[in-house]
Amino acid sequence: MKKIPYKRKRRKRGPVQAKKVTYDGINFASGLERYMYMALRKAKIKCKYEGETFVLLNGFHFENEVYERQANGKGDYKNRGCKRILPIKYTPDFIGEDFIIECKGRATESFPMRWKLFKQLVMRQFPNVTLYKPQNQKECDETVRLILEKQKK
Repeated sequence: MKKIPYKRKRRKRGPVQAKKVTYDGINFASGLERYMYMALRKAKIKCKYEGETFVLLNGFHFENEVYERQANGKGDYKNRGCKRILPIKYTPDFIGEDFIIECKGRATESFPMRWKLFKQLVMRQFPNVTLYKPQNQKECDETVRLILEKQKK
């Protein structure tokens, strides 16, 4: 009788959670952010970590009725309207004089929409700012090189 190899069932997991890291007394949301911080410091590029939050869409009061469950899909299907809707905000990782850096290893489901809205805001309000979105350490190093190159001009 032939043995059938046992196949382990793989469970689907949620999005990968970045490990929080503390360095220089700063609590970073990921190791990639810490790496970017260290690379910027080594290159003597001045910037702030999570120095400013931008409002992408103002909050408002929703006057209509709306029948739905809670946002997490739990609870009763009932009228959840006539409430204040919170604004959509965005806090980039690093803000310098003429650049903004968002370190993004694995994006959450809501990130692409926020990123598009943020690009639109930057285009309208800060036309001379360059955006960088490194996704690994090599791209962090390339970001530093590009910023230094721009500063020389």
